[in-house]
Amino acid sequence: MTPAALGIDFGTSGARAIVVDGEGKILATVRFPLHQPDSPKAWAETLWRLILALPLHVRQQVERIAVDATSSTVLLCNLQGEPCSPVLLYNDNRAQGYAAQLAQILPPHQPAVSATSSLAKLLWLKEHCAPTAAVVVHQADWLAFLLHGQLGISDWHNALKLGYDPAQEAYPDWFEHPYLAPLRPLLPQVVPPATVLGSVTVKEFGFPPTCQVCAGTTDSIAAFLASSAQGVGEAVTSLGSTLVLKLLSDRPVAEATSGIYSHRLGNRWLVGGASNCGGAILRHFFSEAELVALSAQIDPQQPTGLDYYPLLEPGERFPIADPHLQPRLEPRPQDPRRFLQGLLESLSRIEQQGYRRLQELGASPLKRVWTAGGGAHNPAWLAIRRQQLGVPVDTAPQTEAAYGAARLAQGAL
Repeated sequence: MTPAALGIDFGTSGARAIVVDGEGKILATVRFPLHQPDSPKAWAETLWRLILALPLHVRQQVERIAVDATSSTVLLCNLQGEPCSPVLLYNDNRAQGYAAQLAQILPPHQPAVSATSSLAKLLWLKEHCAPTAAVVVHQADWLAFLLHGQLGISDWHNALKLGYDPAQEAYPDWFEHPYLAPLRPLLPQVVPPATVLGSVTVKEFGFPPTCQVCAGTTDSIAAFLASSAQGVGEAVTSLGSTLVLKLLSDRPVAEATSGIYSHRLGNRWLVGGASNCGGAILRHFFSEAELVALSAQIDPQQPTGLDYYPLLEPGERFPIADPHLQPRLEPRPQDPRRFLQGLLESLSRIEQQGYRRLQELGASPLKRVWTAGGGAHNPAWLAIRRQQLGVPVDTAPQTEAAYGAARLAQGAL
């Protein structure tokens, strides 16, 4: 029987907890803002608030817990698990110089070759912070440590941009390079997501004595796990400010210039890419009320013939890798409905080109797309996308990362 599970999600501005039963039904959910995203003290206080806000009778049913958090948010801790460095958030790029050094050492298409990668940040932290550091931890690692008490354990997904190779289930040989060898003592043990790490050590939470904490994941992968995508060839498109594509493949692919890399999910791979185009361009030209009203007037069976590349500013990396690519938003018809339809058609073409690019690199063929994000609830856009993609396109029934973390704890990989 599948156990009831608690998923905990820490994002950039808030944290959420969701408890699901063995059939995936939500038993309880709570959310609190996170006013200091770079403060471990604030993380711990918010974690405690989240758990204690869940009804006691629900907590008493929880047998598994998993935590997800923002990718590549890292800090150093001492042997007691106490922070001994500042937190470098997911988008902190102060390690640009170290990323340039990594590019000279690491093989092509390595996700760790980036100023915002965990590995580049670790190089910066080691040079600038306390010598008492014992281990580098990701945000999800440290939050889980507060629950199970074992320091220095990470998962395949959080450790990917630290340089860990999930295919070989080991750190690569290039960590023996003189520039990187001093980092070895700081690297965490890495285990598959959902691995049971230990029992909850905090008795006042009211969890059963048998309640166990599992290795977690990143927030974006937890959101994928929340969807109904399960088989090879199924994908999730997130229609937020940008267009994010994730395709479940039977083999990994990578292309550093396009920001494409692969996360291991059991014996399969989650291949991803992100365009700079997306919902932000729609909100630039239309209010929410206008989007709803004008979308209702669109006939998807009557294409506009307009061919835009709707960037807000120059530069694209996927499906076209061109940092100087110019926005293309002309000609602009006087009819706002037609202009909106042209934008939606163009975004749908970019999505189609994105999935085609993943398949050109060797990913599995696209069979079905589940949709998350604000654009998932636009019927006209869904109809246009079905025409472009030529596969079933539906709205994902669940999109909350905390729900995906709970399902992860239940073994949904």
